[in-house]
Amino acid sequence: MNKSDKIFLAGHRGLVGSALLKNLQGRGFKNIVTKTHKELDLTNQQATANFFAKEKPDYVFLAAAKVGGIVANNTYRADFIYHNLMIQNNVIHESYVSGVKKLLFLGSTCIYPKNATQPIKEDSLLTDVLEYTNEPYAIAKIAGIKLCESYNLQYRTNFISVMPTNLYGPNDNFDLEKSHVLPALIKKIHLAKLLEEGKKDAVVKDLGVSNFGEAETVLSKFGVSSENIEVWGTGNPMREFLWSEDMADACVHIMQNVDFKDLIKDKKDVRNTHINIGTGNDISIKDLANLIKEIVGYKGKFVFNKDKPDGTMRKVTDVSKLEKLGWQHAVKLEKGVQMMYDWYLK
Repeated sequence: MNKSDKIFLAGHRGLVGSALLKNLQGRGFKNIVTKTHKELDLTNQQATANFFAKEKPDYVFLAAAKVGGIVANNTYRADFIYHNLMIQNNVIHESYVSGVKKLLFLGSTCIYPKNATQPIKEDSLLTDVLEYTNEPYAIAKIAGIKLCESYNLQYRTNFISVMPTNLYGPNDNFDLEKSHVLPALIKKIHLAKLLEEGKKDAVVKDLGVSNFGEAETVLSKFGVSSENIEVWGTGNPMREFLWSEDMADACVHIMQNVDFKDLIKDKKDVRNTHINIGTGNDISIKDLANLIKEIVGYKGKFVFNKDKPDGTMRKVTDVSKLEKLGWQHAVKLEKGVQMMYDWYLK
């Protein structure tokens, strides 16, 4: 990519997109096109076609997606598969139609089988059944990988798929119902600390409710008190976490230095050309909760609700492919959680 090339960044306001925008601007790219959902609904085929016909971007980062944690994925199953398929289909197809030089499609490591061998290699894709709670979202992202591969093979496009592990960072979603585990734990533990310190007004402000009575209803629903915090599952599942700005740096590195042809191992059987983006390190949910507790300064206890689903018991990526392509993560989890909490307080 040259500094003057026109770049369309889809999903620039989310956790992933905002990190990508910051990275690109920091590298001196100024011709970046962004659109809010209100300005451009990417699930609308005609609107997406009109946008590409008018703007004709040189490069596309497809970071727009409907995302959420285990509760949201399992509750809004139809929404997750429909919206993600529509966004991907429209953006990838119109990138081909308008002659985009290169596209980077961002998925998720939830594409892999529930019982995949750890650490998970890219070749584990489609070798076994998926984790049930996020199956619709995973299927949509798998379809995105195959869409990119298929357009590359049939139309000689240069579309690359990357699968980031669990991300966290600035502009994350802290909604107690719809967020991922790390930001949800930060919010729960912060609220519990405020209760511990008797700061009722601060709790009301944080939750965006009218009074402390309403706040108590919300806190009760999500198992938050000054004495203890409910955490879903046993606390034993192992998860890998990557600082969102590290992820963005990896994506821009790949866009600048890697082409689809570099990812083909067998010209007669082209598959699994996607790239894992992660750290290769994991931590249990219980240890993660205790790490956040220490950083926040909360003195209460955790109650692990074993009646709630754990999800996949272990999920850590093999990042050897990414490292061979010349990139490694920089931010360790302890530092990242501290930065995340500092950002949340601000």
